[in-house]
Parts: sequence; C-alpha cells; structure tokens
Amino acid sequence: MAQDAASHIDQGSLSAIFEGTNNVTQPVLQCVQVKPIAGQQGGPERFRVVFSDISNFVQSMLASQVNHFVHDGMLRKGVFIRLKQFQTNVVKNKKIIIVLDIEVLDHLGECEKIGSPQPLDSKTEDVQPQTTTIQAGGFYGSNAQAPQQHSIPQRATTNSSSTSHANIYPIEALSPYAHKWTIKARCTNRSDIKTWHNKNGEGKLFSVNLLDESGEIRGTGFNDQCDALYEIFQEGGVYYVTSPCRVQMAKKQFTNLNNDYELMFERDTLVEKAEEQNGVPQVRFNFTSIGDLQSVEKDTTIDTIGVLKEVGETSQIVSKTTSKPYDKRELTLVDSSNFSVRLTIWGNSATTFDVTPESVIAFKGVKVSDFGGRSLSLLSSGSMTVDPDINEAHKLKGWYDAQGRTDTFSSHANAGGSMGAAGGRMDPVKSCQQVKDENLGMTETTDYFTTRATIIYIKQDNFAYPACLSADCNKKVVQIEDGQWRCEKCDRTHPKPEYRYIMSVSAADHTGQLWLNCFDDVGRLVMGMSADQLMELKENDDKAAGDVFQDASCKMWMFKCRAKMDNFQDQQRVRYQVSAASALNYSAECSKLTEMIKMYSME
Repeated sequence: MAQDAASHIDQGSLSAIFEGTNNVTQPVLQCVQVKPIAGQQGGPERFRVVFSDISNFVQSMLASQVNHFVHDGMLRKGVFIRLKQFQTNVVKNKKIIIVLDIEVLDHLGECEKIGSPQPLDSKTEDVQPQTTTIQAGGFYGSNAQAPQQHSIPQRATTNSSSTSHANIYPIEALSPYAHKWTIKARCTNRSDIKTWHNKNGEGKLFSVNLLDESGEIRGTGFNDQCDALYEIFQEGGVYYVTSPCRVQMAKKQFTNLNNDYELMFERDTLVEKAEEQNGVPQVRFNFTSIGDLQSVEKDTTIDTIGVLKEVGETSQIVSKTTSKPYDKRELTLVDSSNFSVRLTIWGNSATTFDVTPESVIAFKGVKVSDFGGRSLSLLSSGSMTVDPDINEAHKLKGWYDAQGRTDTFSSHANAGGSMGAAGGRMDPVKSCQQVKDENLGMTETTDYFTTRATIIYIKQDNFAYPACLSADCNKKVVQIEDGQWRCEKCDRTHPKPEYRYIMSVSAADHTGQLWLNCFDDVGRLVMGMSADQLMELKENDDKAAGDVFQDASCKMWMFKCRAKMDNFQDQQRVRYQVSAASALNYSAECSKLTEMIKMYSME
C-alpha cells in the first residue's frame, strides 16, 4: 500500500514550488501532521498541517473554508491529498503554505509517514522580501514573477489590472508578521464618516469591510486617510490594497467580522480599483433562522434573512450618555420557521429606508438583544441586501408565495424566563442566596434577575447628588464662588441644582442579604418623595428626615436588577443595580404559592 501510494506523490514538488520551477500544477502530497492553532478567544478556528513530498516537508495553514476536511475526519495524519489551490509565504525565514483548496485522495488510503523527508528551510540570502502566489484554480491571477525593487507609490484612484499585482495575499494569511503584501478584495460595506471631539482634540474616521475567497477583514482610515480613501471605496467594488498598511489585533467591540486582525490604513497605503471586478465573491453570510434566536446568547452578532412583513415609522431617541438624537425604524421579519422578530435599523438607513413589504432582506451583522424576549439591531458595521441572488433568498420567496403570506407567526416575546412583577423584560426570579450561589455578575456579561426582598437598611449619607437642570443631562454639578452651580458637560451654570437619588439599600429575604444600588426613579418610589424634598427636609429638620428613612425600611418590594463586575479602589466586586421596583401584587404571589403547594400534594 505504501509503495503504491508513494508512486503517486510528486517528489521534489515542494522545493520546486518555492523556487518557481514547479511544473506540477496540483501536486500530490502526504499529510503527516494536523494540529489546531491557538487563537484569540472568539476568533476563527485555525489548523496547522504538515505536508510531505517524501523529499521535504513544509508547515501549512488551512484557510477557514477548508476546515471542514478536518471536522469531517477526511484530513488526518497519513492520508494523501491533491493541493488544488494555495498561497506560498515566508514568515521569519520559514516557508509556509496557505491552503485554499484540497482534494483528499481516499483511493490511496493512509499509512505511516513515507521516507524521511527533511524540513524545507529558507536561506536568508535566497529569500525575497515579497511572497509568490501560486495556485491551480486561477482565482488570484497568473503565477508571480520575481518582484522588482521600487519605492511604493502614493495612493492612486486609477484602475489597475491584475498583471501589475502578481503578489496577491489571501486575507486569511494577513498577520502583523506579513510585510510587502497586496490583497484583492471586494468592499462589502463602507461606514459613514464619524467624527469625535474630546479633551485631546477632534478627528474623523471611516471603516470598510473587505472580502476575498479566503475570508473577511475590517479596514479603518483616520483623518488624512479618511479624506484620501473614503471616496475611492465604493460598496460592491473590487480593490487592490497594498502595504504599508498596519495589521493589528481586531477590536471586537467595533466589528462583526470573524477575523483576529484588522487593517489600519497609513499615509502610503495604496488603494486601487481593479479592472477585473469578477472572480471575487460577493457578501458572505452565515444565517441564523428567526426560529433559532431563542438559543442564541444575548449580545451575539449574527446574520439573518427574512421576508419583510411590516415597516414602522421613523422615530427618534436621545442618547442618555451623549444627549444626541438618533433616528430609528423598526422592521418586522418572518421566515419559514413561522417565527417573527423585530429588527431595528438606525441613522441614515432608517430615514432612507424604502423597501416594499414582502421583499426578502438579508442582514449581515445584527446584534441579538433579549428586550421583549428576542429582538435584533443592525450594527453600524453591518449591512442589508434586498432580494439577494442567493439560494436562501429564492427558497424563502418561494415559501412565502406558496404559504407564508397566509400563515400566522409566533414571536419570542413569551419565551424563557419569568416575568417579574416590576414589568418590562422577563427575568428569572432569584432568592438572595441563589444570586450568590449562581455567581451572577461574575462573568464578563451582565446578568439580569428579579428578587423579592425586604429593605432592612438605607444608608443616609450621600443618598443624593446635585444634578444639572438641563434636559436629559443629569450630570453632577459643582458649586462655584458666587453661589452658582456649574455643569462641566453642558458648560452652563444654574442658580440651584436638582437633587437626584443615588441610594445604597440593604435588602434581605429568608435566604440572605444583598446590597442594592438605586437611582432616582426607584428612590422616589421607595422614599415616597423626591430627593429635592428629602434634602430640604434634612437641612431643616434632621429628625424628620430620619423618620422618613425609618418609614421606608421593613417594606417588601419586587426588585428588577442587573449584576455586573465593577472595579472599586483596584478591587473587583459585583455591583447589583436596581433598574425598576414595584410593590407586591399579593393576589398574584398567593396564586404562585398555591400552585407550588399543589405540586407537593399527595393523592
């Protein structure tokens, strides 16, 4: 078996590939090792593979689109493969291959390593500073020629043909260790220009999502690069991007792409529109059906596709942190799972939305929220495509025309959790001890719960703070020399402040005790008066104010809370923040207890 398989291996092909003398377009090799590569948490799964041609062996990395060969058990130690499409690279004087497509030759079976192959080492004096592209499928253009040494030109807007860009990297191969590279990619999304103003100055930025056959990556341009490159990039266009361009670890809070790295455009980064617009894939989706949303973790970023059932009117909200208005519009989507979901779009996408109901829309980069059960929000880095020419859209349109138009749809509004008496979101009811035993708030994500507890103590020092009188501000103000109160955020002065509650309350039930933090709305409910009134009472009659605190104690409430890790004086602790509170509905609580008792009844 081994001798028969050895006769099929293209001996010496690995050396020839890197020397540029290879006449075998699809070499047959033996896989002698497969190992996973440790990557950034939440990043794409990667595998390192060692291939042998009997004479030599070389380290290789699988592009994500061929990972399924490992998952399916087809690519394993000892099997034989045909290398159909690949990219060569040199990293720190080590020759590697980026594998873009293979064929596993099952008819050759598998066996132990044949021969004693030697490592295919690079010699420093032989290594060119740029890599050579070799592939069988012709996706990246013709075989590379030896690069000419020349200075990198300034960025250009003219069209460029593939013949002038022989050294094409796949996006999957980009890393901080790669130098002098060019990628050919499609711009699948271009953000609006965003500006910022802070104590360190002001600036602007934009970002693009770039896609090729191997993967996706985000690129960002600041200030001068924003001015120079924003109009060059157009959604749907194919571009050559050539270094110098910084490759750095991706900031996951700003991107929905499955890549450990992102690009930062620099002064000499060259961006050119490709004459050949074909051959590069369109937007790549990884759809989650609407019916499966209940099993998706909160704050996860997903892609989804659905039929547009309803279109809401444009409305506006004001951010509590920036006091800026934001336009939004709510859409209702349905799919063949017979579930519906509410999806919110923002800004210019909301105001200019003009899609006919019953159209199919594919969304890339939407955030899953548990507000109202399950809902979705289109991220600024996300995109939507109306009636895309893909199989999923055609199937969905066919289903809707055949039966979906007359179907009734369920929502996720009543799925999971228990509805707290305080109303709003559905959170599980926990005792004080359960909150501690289940370590709520101890992870990076925020945990939500409802608890029925009695107030046993309210801290009377620092129970309120002087707040700005400007609408939607509520920031703390400081008293200045002339008796006025100044707000640094609004840059305004007021003759007096408005006091707002920021109370710390000890609440207990039959299992234990928790310290809860309450803001103004909850404080007004618990104390029975505004913080302004209580502060005035404390200044004029301290005993009467003490009686108010005493009266507020020993009362039972339903508290809706969120638990999150907080840093205080360089120490981590869990902070329990009350978002809402309500008095007990004794009739409803008695009904719950009755049902619990029936569960223990013996017949």
